[in-house]
Amino acid sequence: MVTRLFIATGDTLATATRQGDAWEVRHSLAGSGVQCLALDPRDAQVVYAGSAGEGVWKSSDGGVRWRNLSLPEGYVFSLAVSPADGAVYAGTEPSKLFRSMEGERDWEELESLLTIPSAPTWSFPPRPWTSHVRWIAPCPYEADLLLVGIELGGLMYSDDGGETWCDHRPNAQPDVHALAWHPTVAGRVYEAGGGGPAWSHNSGWFWQRVDEGLDRHYTWGLAVDPDDPDCWFISASSGPREAHNPNGNAQAHIYRWQGEGPWQQLHGGLPDPIDKFPYALASAPGHLFAGLADGRIYLSKDKGDSWQLLKLTGEALTGIQAIACVVETTE
Repeated sequence: MVTRLFIATGDTLATATRQGDAWEVRHSLAGSGVQCLALDPRDAQVVYAGSAGEGVWKSSDGGVRWRNLSLPEGYVFSLAVSPADGAVYAGTEPSKLFRSMEGERDWEELESLLTIPSAPTWSFPPRPWTSHVRWIAPCPYEADLLLVGIELGGLMYSDDGGETWCDHRPNAQPDVHALAWHPTVAGRVYEAGGGGPAWSHNSGWFWQRVDEGLDRHYTWGLAVDPDDPDCWFISASSGPREAHNPNGNAQAHIYRWQGEGPWQQLHGGLPDPIDKFPYALASAPGHLFAGLADGRIYLSKDKGDSWQLLKLTGEALTGIQAIACVVETTE
């Protein structure tokens, strides 16, 4: 059962703890501009938060106390902890990739990322003079296999721990927003990008774009069913202006792919269309969460067929950038 959610709000790191039929919200790292987070798969009490201006923070007690890990760059857009060897990765703006083997202050920059031939062309449209590492996806089964998404620049591949890199992979979306490995089926990787979704069946070397059934192609949120590698979920809007306008209507949908497709738009309790962009999708056995830009969280326990709005108590939750689930193995 999912008992806690960690939430990057764009300002704070929020913890939502299940209390009966409600979820109690508490904030930490107020004002630090938390953009992303990562849980240590070996210890759910260990949480990392990436901030806009203050680098990387670490908590070893489930988000109660935090300490800064002195990353050389301040603006962090992506974090990951490798299930294979526990290495912690941080991606920044401007585009740089760092690794800590101890999850502490022992950061090393994987400088070879910037030697990729396409690197001089990377450019983030709202700030065209720069770009950032939007997503880091270390392989769960091979510690040396890394996928890195640049916004906007492409999906990069390394099979030697970041010593060398292959440039943007064929048929992957170049505007990378999210990546995910399947937790139990080797070789399956998934992408949500600015031009639509794609997936790979050979560990990210070749990709296939999958658009059938979509009427919106600006995809962002991504989650996979941990029990079924052919079932995955995306959130999508018609374009970046609609998705990211805080005062507008995102006109968004959540879609599910099952088996051979096509994509199915999910309804069953969700707004139709969804007015505030679902930036965050997160899955755990029997649970699928959708976090909206205005702080609402929806839960499905039947793979998206029906949804319920979570009852949130405690401190107000006014924004969501990312969600991670903590699963309690014993009642």
